[in-house]
Amino acid sequence: MTPAAAPIPRSGMETRFLAALESVLPGQRPLALHEPLFGGNEWTYVKECIDTGWVSSVGKFVDEFERRLAEVAGSRHAVATVNGTAALHVALKLAGVEPGDEVLVPALSFVATANAVAHCGAIPHFVDSDEKTLGLDPVALRDYLDSVTERSGGSTRNRNTGRKLAALVPMHAFGHPADIDGLLAVSADFGIPLVEDAAESLGSYYKGRHTGIFGLMGALSFNGNKIITTGGGGAILTQDAELARHAKHLTTTAKRPHRWEFFHDEVAWNYRLPNLNAALGCAQLERLDEFIDSKRALAARYRAAFADDPDMRFAEEPENCRSNYWLSTILLREPSTTARDRLLAVANDAGFMARPAWTLLNRLPMYAASPAAPLPVAERLAAAIVNLPSSPSIALGEKP
Repeated sequence: MTPAAAPIPRSGMETRFLAALESVLPGQRPLALHEPLFGGNEWTYVKECIDTGWVSSVGKFVDEFERRLAEVAGSRHAVATVNGTAALHVALKLAGVEPGDEVLVPALSFVATANAVAHCGAIPHFVDSDEKTLGLDPVALRDYLDSVTERSGGSTRNRNTGRKLAALVPMHAFGHPADIDGLLAVSADFGIPLVEDAAESLGSYYKGRHTGIFGLMGALSFNGNKIITTGGGGAILTQDAELARHAKHLTTTAKRPHRWEFFHDEVAWNYRLPNLNAALGCAQLERLDEFIDSKRALAARYRAAFADDPDMRFAEEPENCRSNYWLSTILLREPSTTARDRLLAVANDAGFMARPAWTLLNRLPMYAASPAAPLPVAERLAAAIVNLPSSPSIALGEKP
């Protein structure tokens, strides 16, 4: 019998990493990356839906959830959807994205950002990130667009493919706002509408204004691992009344209101958030400030634990921003997938669920042939990022 290989001794960085986690996260394990927390009016509101029979896409909680979301975000309108991908899909459709167009998206993002583009019949065009914000880099983007685009027929086109660049979609990674001012300037100068993927950034602010309300529209997510959850759910934010009306129409199968007649005037989707899920969301929104305070407190503990480490640094909120710290994150000072994966193994073996960033979207098989800018920063970040346990229950001391 071949003897088992001896375990690889921990490096100094791995030992310090585990010690930092243990100092911040004492107590019960295993500890998930991000769990929902239910301790408010969730059961009361959901039970009301069940007791009254209003469990589907019509009911008072859907309207109330939209009203509260709009109030929280400082948006004139919010339209609730079944998930964040659906919200971004419809937002892009309303922004004018058509089959055969290209849409600028970060290579460093969750797959839903690119999938929403593909659902429009369009092609994602991957661009680079900013090391400070983890979101799209407007300086690199401007330089890249200067080199590969031309103006034609009132639109900006990719000189290499001839396709129109129909939208620009920044994503606020892990709740940290991207450089919105810089991206809005690029959007205006090149005539490309901006639609925010704010799936991870409910409760995050850029220069005093909530994310998701800067462009034509913004898309939120309320998946089970988000800062608040409706189980599955999303929403479109917009300041434009006609866009909001059209979004609600398209997400409810484009059915014209009538006492009994079923008449639909557009190809549309059954994307409306059910009342049952909205009831859960209303209860969760009542604790949003509490959740964010807890996550910022947890982030402060992580920041202190990694403050003097020579090999790792904590990902701080960008200047002039207030992040929800949806996922607390450290970065290796010298990016290395090998070293990153060793840290992930050490953490998960000890009962702390940690994860890397997403596989860069241009490396996924269905998007490998899509156009892409040079991606040096995104590639470094992908090899450097480690997300840490970030559930609100950790700082609040409640059981999820």
